[in-house]
Amino acid sequence: MSQTDKIFQANCKQILSQGVSDEHLPVRPHWADGTPAHTLKCFGIVNRYDLSREFPLLTIRKMNFNTLADEILWIWQKKSNNIHDLNSHIWDSWADENGSIGKAYGYQLGVKNQYKEGWFDQVDRVLFDLKHNPGSRRIMTNLYNFADLHEMNLYPCAYSMTFNVSGNRLNAILNQRSQDMLAANNFNVAQYALLVMMFAQVSDLLPGEFLHVIADAHIYDRHIPIVEDLIDRPDYPAPTLTLDPDIKNFYDFTLDSFKLTNYEHGPAVPRFEVAI
Repeated sequence: MSQTDKIFQANCKQILSQGVSDEHLPVRPHWADGTPAHTLKCFGIVNRYDLSREFPLLTIRKMNFNTLADEILWIWQKKSNNIHDLNSHIWDSWADENGSIGKAYGYQLGVKNQYKEGWFDQVDRVLFDLKHNPGSRRIMTNLYNFADLHEMNLYPCAYSMTFNVSGNRLNAILNQRSQDMLAANNFNVAQYALLVMMFAQVSDLLPGEFLHVIADAHIYDRHIPIVEDLIDRPDYPAPTLTLDPDIKNFYDFTLDSFKLTNYEHGPAVPRFEVAI
């Protein structure tokens, strides 16, 4: 059965039973009607996913693989901060009249810096080191640029990746300051697992272990009934994800490069509001 579902359900049970409410605090997030969006939260949740065993996509609910894959390519491959380069409407609430989300996410990955080997942006530096210096313990990215925070329409939630090669396997850690468990947890887990798989393939490595570190893992008040339903749902065997083996350049991946098979899942969750 799916280990990913078990991890998600265990996290949600922990938050609902042991989580701390922020109802007594002033909070930034709000609902569309202006009501403060309060949460139950747990601090410091760490999950491990073995990508050599399964692709971590929830089966207790239907997840839109193409949408999550498109977003990770938008950020890491296109290095875009404009929603007009994205096929979904996930970021519409944070975009300005021109479609920009400010100096956030893809913008930060595309900024070039000088190294002794030449000028690289963060993505190209990771790809260079994985091929030329895989033993390095310095293969990292960071989107949380304090100098640009005032020009970001949303501070990065998933802000840092650390890559580490062990033998012939590529492992990685995603650090996340904040996680909306219903709206974004498995969405982020699956898309960053996909990123590890893409980086591994173009670096002649195999996917290894993916760690997800969440500082503030929370469930919004209006999401609790949906999460309670998900906790009680049965899970199915994990699906299989394959990448086009002919692709050796990260920038050649497209949505057509990924094939998800044997994806048996429960029904999609009812439409829900996302706090902004």
